[in-house]
Amino acid sequence: MRLSPTSDVWWKNAVVYCLDVETFFDSDGDGVGDVTGLIERIDHVAELGATCVWLMPLYPTANQDDGYDITDYLGVDPRLGDVGDVAEAIRHAGDRGLRVLADLVVNHTSIEHPWFQAARGSRDSPYRDYYLWSDDPSDEQGTTEDNWTWDEQAGQHYMHRFQPFQPDLNIVNPAVRHQIAKTVGFWLTLGVAGFRMDAVPFMCEEVGEQSDDFDGKAWLHSLREFAGRRNGEAMLMGEVNVAEKELESYFEDHGDALHLQLGFLINQRLWLSLARGEAAPLEDLIRRLPVPPRDAGWATFVRNHDELTLDKLEEAERDEVFAAFGPEKDMQIYGHGIRRRAASMLGGDGPRLRMAWSLMYSLPGTPVMLYGDEIGMGENLSLEGRMSVRTPMQWAAGAGAGFSTASELVRPVPHGDFGPDRVNVADQRHDPGSLLAFMSRLIHRRRETPELGFGVSTLLENEPPALFAHRCDWQGSSVFAVHNLSGETVAAELDLGEDVTGVDDLLELREHRVEGGRLRVELDAYGYLWLRARKA
Repeated sequence: MRLSPTSDVWWKNAVVYCLDVETFFDSDGDGVGDVTGLIERIDHVAELGATCVWLMPLYPTANQDDGYDITDYLGVDPRLGDVGDVAEAIRHAGDRGLRVLADLVVNHTSIEHPWFQAARGSRDSPYRDYYLWSDDPSDEQGTTEDNWTWDEQAGQHYMHRFQPFQPDLNIVNPAVRHQIAKTVGFWLTLGVAGFRMDAVPFMCEEVGEQSDDFDGKAWLHSLREFAGRRNGEAMLMGEVNVAEKELESYFEDHGDALHLQLGFLINQRLWLSLARGEAAPLEDLIRRLPVPPRDAGWATFVRNHDELTLDKLEEAERDEVFAAFGPEKDMQIYGHGIRRRAASMLGGDGPRLRMAWSLMYSLPGTPVMLYGDEIGMGENLSLEGRMSVRTPMQWAAGAGAGFSTASELVRPVPHGDFGPDRVNVADQRHDPGSLLAFMSRLIHRRRETPELGFGVSTLLENEPPALFAHRCDWQGSSVFAVHNLSGETVAAELDLGEDVTGVDDLLELREHRVEGGRLRVELDAYGYLWLRARKA
């Protein structure tokens, strides 16, 4: 293998670690995490083996939606620090080989943003056209009346895909696109390596007659080109939860667009396969997925910072996942989501949870993980909505979880089996059999196996319904991954190809015998293998 592409197209062999500065580590004892706290704990992320840190929004905010209602794209929430602190954090991350992604939330602003306040004040304001307004929302294509709210001061309805306190920006307006480019340029100059883009499809949809001459995918392409001019290694990772037939257009419609797409459909079929203990749901999707362009790919995940959305599953399929992993009403949200973390859904640290992580890290694409999943953190269902999975990082046992010395934290930590007294970094760091040790080893192996990120993936046909097996081929090298999704022992004979004379076990260093290009495997309940081929 030639390893140079793994640096040139760094995102395809990256391991992304998502964290919220607000809940990572509190350096000054006020109960709220901060950028200085991130700097003090950045070694944990580096030692884990991640190569990239995705920072959830840290901008000034009205804080009605955990920072996703932004009042200034070029600043930092004063509770967390300032721009100088962020620049210092990026430098410290770089010293440890970590790139930094910023969260780019430009579908909407806060209602408190100065742009919106100026827009509602006068129809003659240059900011009026920064947002979408209507005298009669019932006539607006592509929306429902629930997407519009009457503003007494403005004398019109304004549009919002999310909450009324989050008015949508009018991407059709060149001045808005200029502000977005200005934001991208600013943070790239400060040192970020790219962006996770929030709610990408909503920025590309047609709304109203004014959008007739605007092509959202072409704009994505131009934004990618702009980012590339400012930083030749810049990467755009998009939140794209759309129907299967639409996926390809977010890679290469009117020119290359996103470098990575967060694989929501992959994730939903993964959880259906886990619920059934059968590979078919995931296999069926993978056979149909479009092949990304050479420098693009999927961003895969077990859980993210939002709810586990199941919106693209059939109702009966969704009910299966609910029954298996979120049977109680307070575990569910929006009628199609689960607000629990991976560890609690899969029974805590054990073979099933570890198999799920092994499966995700071996899938074609770039793995993305949520802070705390490396130690098996759980959720706090007493918190409202998505906040249940956004609790403070559990660094040590005790009331403050090693996160803060304050008596009151930004959010309360979980209790019981997943509380900090039982799940924390300090205890697991000294235990070679801990989930933290396992995850670190898995992540380092993933980084040493670029075939999974760069290679062409092929499913291996086999009889046991519980067995998910695939291979990835890149530059003459082949890697095989085999996973048993059931709680029963399974056996199979896999056809690896006539040129394969043997295999090296990448995870457990066991001996395997290949005869005539065929390998017989027997996996315990929730067992797994990663193998690299030796060829004639």
